[in-house]
Amino acid sequence: MHEKELLMINQNELRILQGALETLADGFSDLPDFVPDYDWAPMAAVLQQAAKRMQDNYPYEHPLYAGQMLKPPHPVARMAYAMSMWINPNNHALDGGRASSAMELECIAALGDMFGLQQPLGHLCGGGTMANLEALWVAGRLQPGKTIVASSQAHYTHSRISEVLGLNFTSTAVTPDGRMDVAALEEQLESGNIGTVVATLGTTGMGAVDPLSEILELRQKYDFRVHVDTAYGGYFHIASKLGADARQAFDRIPEVDSIVIDPHKHGLQPYGCGCILFRDPGVGVLYKHDSPYTYFSSAELHLGEITLECSRAGASAVALWATQKLLPMIPGGEFAQALDKSLLAARALYRFLDRSDNYRVLMEPQLDIVVYAVNAKDAVAASEKASKVFEEAAKKDLHLALVNMPSAIVSHYWPELEINQESVACLRSCLLKPEHLEWIDEIGAILDEVAAG
Repeated sequence: MHEKELLMINQNELRILQGALETLADGFSDLPDFVPDYDWAPMAAVLQQAAKRMQDNYPYEHPLYAGQMLKPPHPVARMAYAMSMWINPNNHALDGGRASSAMELECIAALGDMFGLQQPLGHLCGGGTMANLEALWVAGRLQPGKTIVASSQAHYTHSRISEVLGLNFTSTAVTPDGRMDVAALEEQLESGNIGTVVATLGTTGMGAVDPLSEILELRQKYDFRVHVDTAYGGYFHIASKLGADARQAFDRIPEVDSIVIDPHKHGLQPYGCGCILFRDPGVGVLYKHDSPYTYFSSAELHLGEITLECSRAGASAVALWATQKLLPMIPGGEFAQALDKSLLAARALYRFLDRSDNYRVLMEPQLDIVVYAVNAKDAVAASEKASKVFEEAAKKDLHLALVNMPSAIVSHYWPELEINQESVACLRSCLLKPEHLEWIDEIGAILDEVAAG
């Protein structure tokens, strides 16, 4: 995208945003005149300085950024967020954000519908970490003294949050494709001390989807809660291009106890916008609290009564509401089609790398993440080459990510590699943007060029 084209898009956004702000202002036109006395010139100067500083960033919006899980917000989310900031609502209570609180409840209902949940209890929060904290806090209250278990490839947030909450935590093994090893899990369940199993549907390292169906079958035999951390992968529930194993796992989501999803990833939202959903609204009683000073002018239940967070940005709810209105989360819709393109892009890059003499692909992508090593004689050399490719690709504007993979997993897909250290530095590409599908040939060409050089 050329600078001129980017500027034109921004001008369109400014025009639309101005129209929305004028409509917002109409709602307060009966108030007495009040104009804050600001000195605008220093603001303009400082903002120019900030813009210059912000140039020191990776081009997250461009298809040649294929590194971390960073996806620019949709323009409608960006504009809705900015528009709402003229009010700056606080969704802690109805008194702080009447409209935005109502919009948040609509967002939660829509996310519940996407997963097949009827009237779940839930709310938006600062991100997946806070959402998972609430899920594990509820789990600890309902299963006191019991242990939380997640796979060794699950996000580190689960072990860290368990420590913060004073909960027992343990991890369980994974199969070579990064999915939870159900046989190993059952051995742990036999102790009778496991209270909650965290199933990750879209691990951040490998994009692996834990076998939720098999985990739920174990629940018929053992007494435990199932929490699904699908902060990264949740929206793929409505995709049509999932493989059979992933599709089976996502189809069982309505049976779990709690779900975490991050709209600020595939949901096209600004940071931070996470979400926690509970299948049983009855867990809301655990949140009950008495505050001597909070908002009493509204008799209705407010979101501050069913969250651990207090002040929360109502702008997040407004942005998500606008995005969901523009792009409904329905199978076959425009939003779902974009997710399918990301899945196809990952498979296309996987095929390209599999044909290349310069790389060794690991597991086939279950979502839109591809993990691959650089050809070398041993693990140390492969790690060094991966770092070199990472640096040289960046010089050609292709930005990747590095991930340390256990040598046992790498050797499963690359048995002839000499293992002389515990992990192997690999490259990882997160193909979140649907535009990636049209850029695979160029990405692949750069990858081969820098590896050969």
